[in-house]
This record gives sequence, C-alpha cells and structure tokens, in this order.
Amino acid sequence: MSQFSPPTRITFICHPATSQQKAGIFPSDESLDPKSLEVLSAIPWRAPKRTVNLAAPERRTRQTAEALKLNATDAPELGECNFGLWSGTSLEELQTKNPAGLSEWLTDIAAAPHQGESFCNLMTRIGRWLETQHGVGHIIAVTHVSVVRAAIVHVLHAPPHEAFRRIEIAPLTMTEIRRSRDHWQLLSVGVPLA
Repeated sequence: MSQFSPPTRITFICHPATSQQKAGIFPSDESLDPKSLEVLSAIPWRAPKRTVNLAAPERRTRQTAEALKLNATDAPELGECNFGLWSGTSLEELQTKNPAGLSEWLTDIAAAPHQGESFCNLMTRIGRWLETQHGVGHIIAVTHVSVVRAAIVHVLHAPPHEAFRRIEIAPLTMTEIRRSRDHWQLLSVGVPLA
C-alpha cells in the first residue's frame, strides 16, 4: 500500500437485540420488533457526510440501516455467523437434545457441531474482508456482535482462541477502527448509539 493512501476508518454499528437473542435462541433471519424500531427512529445520531454505508444482508441489519437513514449497500461479507442446523433453536433445547455438541461449541471456537460456520471461520472471513479495505475513506458498517468481535481480534492480532469469547459487545453500539499505512488501530469499543 502506498504511504500516501488515505486512511480507512470503519464504524461498526451493531443492530438492537432481537427477540431471539433475548430468549437465548440461535439467530435466524429475524426482523426487529416494533419497540426496537421505535428506539432506532428516536436516536439523534446521524452518519457523517461522505461515508460508504454497508449493511449485513440479514433483515435486522437492513432495518437498522434504514431506521438510521443510511442508504446502505448489502455486504454479505459482514453477515452473521452461520449457525447452520441450530438457527432458531434455543440453548435450553440444545442442552437436552445435543449436550455434547453444545459443550463442544461452548469450549472450542473451531468447532461447528451445527454444521454451519465456526467462530474461527468467521474470524478468517472478517479478517480477509478487512485486509481488502485500503484507502476507501470512512465506512459505516451495520452488522452483528459476532462480526465486531472478530474484527477486534483481527485488529489487535490477539490470539483467537483466548480473545474471541472474552470480548463483550452490546447491541446498538458503535466500535471504530482505522487503518493508517500498514496497520489497524482500535479507536473505540462499544459506544452506545442511543
């Protein structure tokens, strides 16, 4: 990358908590509830001018982008971790039907007993996407908590197995990173949007 390339800044925005998340259910392509949409529409935050606006393709991220008046382009690379066969299933149900699989998933970020995407694979996907973002200016990316956690691990070069599960990001928060020259910097984490 040229030393004169403009910096890239990415503002990740996590969508509000969904009914499934609140109930301990692995996410499916769920919509936001009316109360969340009402909260979003009342937020005074506005995106700066001259941003590239992206949204993960799930309904809840698209609805968040729309409520924040972002004319966002779909970004499949920023999609939620694919929980495969467990999408729409509660932790409580899995504890009964597949306790060994649930235990493996809870202790090993490389495990994918749901036949979807492991957290390791998610981190690889997000890391690859981040490394293609050179000199693009300011990106607003509406996405998911898991994606933001993966981005933070990548930016900090943290050991994935130790770091991924130790990062807590709340729904409806912003996290910012910036790339100057050849490295990323973490600017802020979990700043409330409301």
